[in-house]
Amino acid sequence: MNIENLEAFVYVNHYGSFNKAADVLYLSQPSVTARIQSLERELDCKLFDRLGKQIVLTEKGKQFLPYAQQIMQTFQKGKLQIQQRKSIPHEIRVGATVSVSNYMLPELLPRLKQRYPDIHIKLVTATSDELVTKLHNKELDLAFVRKIVHPTLLSVKFYEDPIRLYVYEGHPFTRKQEVSIADIGVHPLVFFECGSLDWMRVHRAFDNLAEQPNIEFLVDNSETAKKLVLGRAGICFLPQLCVRQEVASRQLFPIEIPEVSGITLQTNLITRGNEHSYFVDAFMELGKSLFGPIEIEAT
Repeated sequence: MNIENLEAFVYVNHYGSFNKAADVLYLSQPSVTARIQSLERELDCKLFDRLGKQIVLTEKGKQFLPYAQQIMQTFQKGKLQIQQRKSIPHEIRVGATVSVSNYMLPELLPRLKQRYPDIHIKLVTATSDELVTKLHNKELDLAFVRKIVHPTLLSVKFYEDPIRLYVYEGHPFTRKQEVSIADIGVHPLVFFECGSLDWMRVHRAFDNLAEQPNIEFLVDNSETAKKLVLGRAGICFLPQLCVRQEVASRQLFPIEIPEVSGITLQTNLITRGNEHSYFVDAFMELGKSLFGPIEIEAT
């Protein structure tokens, strides 16, 4: 069956006129008529009737229309996919902070590879400032960084990671209905300092306390902090993403502290303008399916 005949059928129905369909398709009216007649011979039925100056579908035409529309939509999607793939590079260079590399990209990258099987992916892990510089120097194509606004970069909110207090199994906090920031003072604390401004809000929560927290370990790596808590060396404020598996297996337990409620670490996806927009769209879609919906903001 000729796809051009199907196209003529769909357009004539849409515009209700052979002449209008011919104009849109840049064909003569006799050419459109010939295509419809050819399709009718293939289907062995009449597709249109004339009611005065009006063109209307026959009953057989009504039955066939949704199938013709579906075939045309599938054809257009396939055509678009082929055209898009022609412009996709063979390699995509992705930058990310340590936390994104550890906890997000192992799930995101295989799914991106499934969507674009011919690409090679190069991953660079660095600080947000270093990633911005590399992106400017065209050493990277896109990067996942802490919340950032830059005049020459497109920045889209990718994920917000809630910060909570986490304790090990059997800790007294797991048996309390309410825990305040003051209750933390007598317990050994592991403090994970990631260098983000968001962590200053956690610091400030302790400012008005008569007794400052008992920080026994100050670390700059979330995995180290998490393992210290698992080893019962202390309790710790951590991003939710890094403890998902341990919470699911009931090795760690989140404790709500009203004074730090609502504090999150924001990850943004940055690019040079609209370069590699198809990869940005793919990452946003995959991120939503894997880590939940977010409110998209572009700056």
